[in-house]
This record gives sequence, structure tokens and C-alpha cells, in this order.
Amino acid sequence: MTSGVGALWSHRGSLRILVRRDLAVKYQQSVLGYLWSLIEPLGMGAIYWFVFGVLYSRDTNRHLGEAAGSYPLFLITGIFAWMWTSSALSEATHALTGQARLITTMNVPRQVFPIGRVVGRFAEYAAGLPILVAIAIWYAAQGRIEPGWSLLALPLAVLVQAILLIGLALLLSAFNVLMRDVERFMRLVIRVLFYATPIIYPLSLVRDSGLPGWLRVSYELNPLVGIFQLHHAVWYPDEFPGARLLATTIGTSLLLLVAGWWAFRRLEPAVLKEL
Repeated sequence: MTSGVGALWSHRGSLRILVRRDLAVKYQQSVLGYLWSLIEPLGMGAIYWFVFGVLYSRDTNRHLGEAAGSYPLFLITGIFAWMWTSSALSEATHALTGQARLITTMNVPRQVFPIGRVVGRFAEYAAGLPILVAIAIWYAAQGRIEPGWSLLALPLAVLVQAILLIGLALLLSAFNVLMRDVERFMRLVIRVLFYATPIIYPLSLVRDSGLPGWLRVSYELNPLVGIFQLHHAVWYPDEFPGARLLATTIGTSLLLLVAGWWAFRRLEPAVLKEL
């Protein structure tokens, strides 16, 4: 794995070119271009705010705690990070099958292609951060949030999320070449993960629910739970994950990175043959 990372680093220029190409192709015939990376999460945030912040505001505010007075910020924080997750997983799944000719002709580590999709979607996430900061400043001016040391949770959240997404991207891209059902299966998994992760609702809602204890423990084994708690903790320090949840999140993410890298290298000959 160490030699593979070194080879990948030596071809970082190729990775940069692939990311630029993917972004250019994605938006080349779009009038609004990169603005779509902002419009979609903001639109989703408006819908969920209307449902849970207006129609069901009484039940929602009961569990939000300090986030009750700034629920739109809570929503947008989670949805921006979720768009990076869902888009990266969806596009990385067919990163190899959709670029077969390029993969078999370019002399670069094949990991560049799925990792490039993760990096490209991160660029879209980063483009939305100024909007997120502007909303946070507005709520801070009203005294509804008090950003401080918790801002340091953002780089940790991004780092752990990138580790997890790269590991999953390597796994999914290789398996999808050999079993095309993976792409269809991931559509369902991504939908389930959205509601099985504290994105539009606080983790306390799950912990205080009447679910069996084993189910609540299983819920927190999902590494995205700790990652999104870190994202929310940027503005709401009380949401910072506890030591056990944080250790589970980081450990699982690192394990999936190693497993993804190992599986990709083992399956690479079969993948190239199939392509």
C-alpha cells in the first residue's frame, strides 16, 4: 500500500487533469454551470425545512436543543456534506466501467480514476462552503449560535469523510466491473443511508427513541453517523461525537480504506481483463 500511495502521489498531475476534465464535462452544456452544485443542496434544504421546520416544528424543536433556533443551518450543514457523499459513491461505482478505453491506454495507477471522482465531488462541496459560512455568520449575528473552538471539527470531518469515501470508491468501482448489479444496488443503499444517518435530524432523536438497544448500537456502527456529527459540531459543540463514537468512526473509515486498497489491487488483473 505504501508503494501504491507513492505511485499515486507521483501521478498527482494526472489526477488533477482528470478532476478538471470531469468537472468541465459535467457542466459544459449547462447554463448555470457550477451553480448547480449549490442549487441542488439548497433546494433540498428548503424542502426539508418546510416539512420539519414548519409543518412539524413542534416535534422537531423538542429534539434539536441548541439547534432549534437555527434549524436551516443544521440542515444545510448536513445536506452539503451528504451531496459530497452520495455523488462520490454514485459516480465512483461506475468510474472504471465508464472510462474503459482511457483506463487501458493511460499509464497511471488505476486508483486515480475512482479517487478522482471523490476529489471532484469534494471540489463541489468546497464551492458551497462560502454559502454555509454566510448562513452561519447571519445566525451568529443574531446570537443563535456561538462558533468557537468547534470550528476545528470541520477539517477532521473532511479528512475522515475523505478516507471513508476513497476506501468505498475503490471497493465499489472494482466490484462493479465484475458484477454490474453493484451499481443498481448502490442506488438503494444511498437512499437508505440518507435516512439512516443524522443529516436532517439530531442523533439524540435516535438515542431517545424506543428502538431496541442492539438496534441503536448497530445504528452508530455506521461511520457516517460520527462523520455527520462532526459536521454538525462545527456550529453546535454539543453535537461533537463522544470518544467511543469517534473512535468507531475513525477506525471503521481507516479499515475500509485499507480493505478497499487491498481489494482493488487484488482484483485489478481481473478488472483489466473484463474491461
